[in-house]
Amino acid sequence: MTTATWQNWGRTASALPARVERPATEEEVAAAVRRAAEEGGTVKAVGSGHSFTDIAATDGVQLDLSRLAGLVHADPATGLVTLRAGTRLRDIPPLLAPYGLAMANLGDIDAQTISGAVSTGTHGTGLRFGGLATQVVGVRLVDGRGEVVAADARHQPELVPALSLGLGAFGVLTEVTLQCVPAFLLRAVERPEPLEDVLASWSERVRAVDHVEFYWFPHTRTAATKTNTRLPLEAGADPLPGWRRRLDDGLSNGLFEGTCRLTRRVPAVTPVVNQVAARLMANRTFCDASPNVFTTQRSVRFRETEYAVPLDALPDAARALVALVERRGWRVSFPVEFRAAAGDDRWLSTAHGRDSGYVAVHRYWRDPQDGYLPEVERLLRDHGGRPHWGKLHSWTAEDVAAAYPRFGDFVALRDRLDPDRRFGNAYLRRVLGD
Repeated sequence: MTTATWQNWGRTASALPARVERPATEEEVAAAVRRAAEEGGTVKAVGSGHSFTDIAATDGVQLDLSRLAGLVHADPATGLVTLRAGTRLRDIPPLLAPYGLAMANLGDIDAQTISGAVSTGTHGTGLRFGGLATQVVGVRLVDGRGEVVAADARHQPELVPALSLGLGAFGVLTEVTLQCVPAFLLRAVERPEPLEDVLASWSERVRAVDHVEFYWFPHTRTAATKTNTRLPLEAGADPLPGWRRRLDDGLSNGLFEGTCRLTRRVPAVTPVVNQVAARLMANRTFCDASPNVFTTQRSVRFRETEYAVPLDALPDAARALVALVERRGWRVSFPVEFRAAAGDDRWLSTAHGRDSGYVAVHRYWRDPQDGYLPEVERLLRDHGGRPHWGKLHSWTAEDVAAAYPRFGDFVALRDRLDPDRRFGNAYLRRVLGD
């Protein structure tokens, strides 16, 4: 048991927990919760700190789940895989490889723990695929009384859509069971295209291809498109050479850090820098194992706001965003990311009940807080957006209740599993109420 100041990766949240415990088993998690209850304190589990909100912050007991990691069980016949909650996404592919399995979809960052990723609504792109929480078919968690709750196809299946994306409000996840798929390849085509051409064909693109996303550098009219097509392993991989991947990642992160520092000191050069970056965007085709294509290495720190709008509202939201940046005269060095996901049944999923387009705006972490993120948030709210739970936003319980038809059920389940608000903190009070 130790204590120290905790900070998240984006340096947008910090906390001084009363103590830090590092349980290695479900029994140790339960014991930690019971001790906190006896003391009248609170408990929060923490993963890799990749949420930009203070969702994991606590002045009570912080549970570091890094020792509660690894594979519990994998069945190649059914594709069912059970992982301990603290398992990092980047560690899952080698765990699944001996069984010929893979996660059906991933986001573009793999530093998160599986429990943190699903609990905050992490998603990838692809209109036939929901967020990571939709791959969850079973969970085990320790509730506010220190008791173990299990939900899966045989036990309380009606709770899986709530517990799989629970914001940490119900308890501490100890195990997550995923519905995985046979390992597959992705053929990646990356190229720059005119932004308006991409927006005009958005509806057709996302319905015609497995996975589509694009990036727009502010102050340009160019989009960097990424199109990934799923292929069986028998199709044969044609990956980037190791040296090319390392060079691309190293150059992109190193150069980007340098340009972000430059534009922070001399904002007036930002449009020129972005126009050069747009011309130098990757123009390449390759085929590799799915995790190698879905994920990228990002070492440049940033702050982020992301909203899910109705799928077909994304082009208009994007055009309004371009106009807003031009009108306000901001100098923004980070690109804006656009993705898509299928509607789902997770109670507090940003894609609950509707196919969704995602708009993610970023700011270099040392840039001044000049209103860019809050004003873009307002714009996306006006387009019917819902905020990503792990990204910066200003929503309150009143906003959530108006946007989510299962909000009342979610709060009632929280009352049942954590009546004393053992897992409460300032973030949950804001978005769920007292």
